[in-house]
Amino acid sequence: MLNELVLKNRSYRAFDESRPISERDMRALVELARFVPSGMNKQPLRYRIVSTPDELAKMYANSRYAAALSIKLPPEGQKPTGFIAILRDTEISSPEGLALKDCGIAAQTILLAAVEMGFGGCMLGSFDPAKLSADLSIPQRYQPLLVLALGTPSEQIVLEDAEDPSNVSYYRDAENQHHVPKRKLEDILL
Repeated sequence: MLNELVLKNRSYRAFDESRPISERDMRALVELARFVPSGMNKQPLRYRIVSTPDELAKMYANSRYAAALSIKLPPEGQKPTGFIAILRDTEISSPEGLALKDCGIAAQTILLAAVEMGFGGCMLGSFDPAKLSADLSIPQRYQPLLVLALGTPSEQIVLEDAEDPSNVSYYRDAENQHHVPKRKLEDILL
């Protein structure tokens, strides 16, 4: 079961806007994330759900996808239908390194649970944190770390073994299908 979830959990960049993720579903994802391990159990993470049309428009304008490709993503009419911003409460004395690890654990947990619910997502680190805070009226004490774009995927992503372990660049083929080369097991075991 976990193997299937991990293999289905890809960085989706095209979504079926006619099948949105609800605020209720995103709240359930955050509810699960609050139980993940936290360094020193400091629990410095906070979450901001984005689901209203006005806030979604602001997120679309402040998020960038797949910088390695020279195409506009997501395609028009295939945008995420929700976002969860993961923030660090700077008033909680948790070392930044631990908060970043907590963020990774929480983000992966949310995305795996989203896949289990029939959704998918993409971790976005390419955004303007100050603009995100201003657009969403986030108080200054909360530092944006990562944004998860969520929705029902409308694209197929192909995992393949990297023939050359020094070249793992993802790419789109002639049919616009997204390919993700992965290093082989013998290339990553020391």
